Amino acid sequence: DITQKGYEKKRAKLLARYIPLIQGLDPSLQAENRTPGPSQTTAAAPKQQKSRPTNSRDERFRSDIHTEAVQAALAKYKERKMPMPSKRRSVLVHSSVETYTPPDTSSASEDEGSLRRPGRLTSTPLQSHPSVEPWLDRVVQGSSTSSSASSTSSHPGGRPAAAPSAATTPGAAAATALAGLTAHAHIGVPVNSRVSSKIQQLLNTLKRPKRPPLKEFFVDDFEELLEVQQPDPNQPKPEGSQMAVLQGEPLAAGAPWPPSLLAALQRWGTTQPRAPCLTALDTTGKAICTLTYGKLWSRSLKLAYTLLNKLTSKNEPLLKPGDRVALVFPNSDPVMFMVALYGCLLAELVPVPIEVPLTRKDAGSQQVGFLLGSCGVTLALTTDACQKGLPKAQTGEVATFKGWPPLSWLVIDGKHLAKPPKDWHPLAQDAGSGTAYIEYKTSKEGSTVGVTVSHASLLAQCRALTQACGYSEAETLTNVLDFKRDAGLWHGVLTSVLNRMHVVSIPYALMKVNPLSWIQKVCSYKARAALVKSRDMHWSLLAQRGQRDVSLSSLRVLIVADGANPWSISSCDAFLNVFQSRGLRPEVICPCASSPEALTVAIRRPPDLGGPPPRKAILSMNSLSYGVIRVDTEEKLSVLTVQDVGQVMPGASICVVKVDGAPYLCKTDEIGEICVSSSATGTAYYGLLGITKNVFETVPVTAGGVPVSDRPFTRTGLLGFIGPDNLVFVVGKLDGLMVVGVRRHNADDVVATALAVEPMKFVYRGR
Repeated sequence: DITQKGYEKKRAKLLARYIPLIQGLDPSLQAENRTPGPSQTTAAAPKQQKSRPTNSRDERFRSDIHTEAVQAALAKYKERKMPMPSKRRSVLVHSSVETYTPPDTSSASEDEGSLRRPGRLTSTPLQSHPSVEPWLDRVVQGSSTSSSASSTSSHPGGRPAAAPSAATTPGAAAATALAGLTAHAHIGVPVNSRVSSKIQQLLNTLKRPKRPPLKEFFVDDFEELLEVQQPDPNQPKPEGSQMAVLQGEPLAAGAPWPPSLLAALQRWGTTQPRAPCLTALDTTGKAICTLTYGKLWSRSLKLAYTLLNKLTSKNEPLLKPGDRVALVFPNSDPVMFMVALYGCLLAELVPVPIEVPLTRKDAGSQQVGFLLGSCGVTLALTTDACQKGLPKAQTGEVATFKGWPPLSWLVIDGKHLAKPPKDWHPLAQDAGSGTAYIEYKTSKEGSTVGVTVSHASLLAQCRALTQACGYSEAETLTNVLDFKRDAGLWHGVLTSVLNRMHVVSIPYALMKVNPLSWIQKVCSYKARAALVKSRDMHWSLLAQRGQRDVSLSSLRVLIVADGANPWSISSCDAFLNVFQSRGLRPEVICPCASSPEALTVAIRRPPDLGGPPPRKAILSMNSLSYGVIRVDTEEKLSVLTVQDVGQVMPGASICVVKVDGAPYLCKTDEIGEICVSSSATGTAYYGLLGITKNVFETVPVTAGGVPVSDRPFTRTGLLGFIGPDNLVFVVGKLDGLMVVGVRRHNADDVVATALAVEPMKFVYRGR
């Protein structure tokens, strides 16, 4: 860019040789000529730069004042009988001008009001002449030798060529420029000389200026970058052999499994009605309610009966088997959530658990509205207390949330439910391929989709978790996680019922007040299993100082639900360092990996089940960025240390496929997406056939293009590899993948790096 002052200075320098000519003009002409055209800042700029759009539209083709001044000047020269310049042919070489496109051709629609700007009159004779069209000027200068015409004209940033080679006076050169302007301003003015006819011809060509080809308008710096990038010849490449599909141990066949989860509920509800099923705590840590198996069975039956028989619309039942129903329960009420979930399953309705909407226009709930709409949900179940807290319309009804379909709300507290007749029994049969429930998943773009889980998958998942974690009847499990989805739902609401376990549910509000609460409950209930995330371990480390009376010796399995995150290992190590002296055995810590689509992918086995010892992998970050596994040493800063997430789930097969393109099997030392084939995975994204096929029906192939199995695999969205002892390692998520050039980085690594710097101060206090 150039300032106005700088521009005037440059212009004065360029016009210096024509000063005698301008001074010789009639004074009246000078006065007329003192309205300069809009300043051409880009023309004077030494480098080729993108011109800035200015508010004053381009008036170069329109000024009547210019025309009159030029006409008068030409008339004067005619009277003086000055020789017209001779060698015009080389100056305006035809081809070069025709191939030169004016920078702006949109001047046909300017408003007339801006033609004369009295406020910008100047007094120096130097500025009295409007400059020649700058792009035309460049062509004139660049074409002085016809051989270099095209090259110069296409590089306006180059140095201007010498003055026209014709042996003419400065006055004649100026006259030529003026002649150009004359014709430009009044197209078609008849001038009786050979020069003017040439200019006339030129201007007729310019009347319909050639625009650059369309694609030239869209040339981006990005293309130049792509051309420059060459693969580094020294970059690491995978050298291992092609991996084989890894089989998990078979699901135990001898165990007397119930035919379905609901059959298990009925069995425990009728034969062990007083056995504790779920204990809910308040924010002080006091038990407010213990739901027994008898109560869970009877309340779920009442709800199922009410849903099927007591809700009508125009004398027709409001719901029929297979309809989807929203469950809207706060994280502090696991008891009512459990009744709602099993009530829906008994009524053959499909529960869709969602978060409680906080405001009418909550951005996240709009996406939930899309999910509810696509699932065709018309009814939402909630509690009395929760409904009172929801935003209300003026009628007193629950407000319609932005983006949600119209819903009816049913409060399911006991007094609102009808008792079924003695001879009424739910229709729910054995586990089949029908949808049991829909679990929501939020993708990285913020969209919410529903993963459907069939009755068969539900039972297979519960059986596989029972086998992998060694759950036994009447065990106590302390659960810190959200019971509506993911591991919190799979372990703490579903698998627990299959095994008549007692779950102590720790509300998150209590964890915020007292991060040690879960450890205290493990101690007081003598819990044998606990379900946590890395953050819960970190928070308890911060709060444990001065606590001498806690013991974790009762724990035989501590499941770390986010064990696949790269920062999880530091939480596990730090937690073990502090609590080993309080009864925690190192082999009890069991990280696992899961995804909404594949459910549990892998889990480390507790010691009594005889799995391989835990392992760590210290990997070169540089090699990882090229998708290659290279073991490094811990002393270096540029390494990623990851822990294994255990073995494949029972009854499942696993393989790793290339991230880009067709699902070819990776080599043994190559990072790829983990895929699972199992009867215990999700079955589809509800109502979204296109992306369902890509994710839930992948067919991995060998390098030769041969399918590895006749059963489809489910993509997990987890990036990793299979290590020694057939242990699974996860190094990141597909959602967090950041590709820079040819190298891959992961959002999780950014978090891991921040935590490695100073986890206590840096992240966990201020989040």
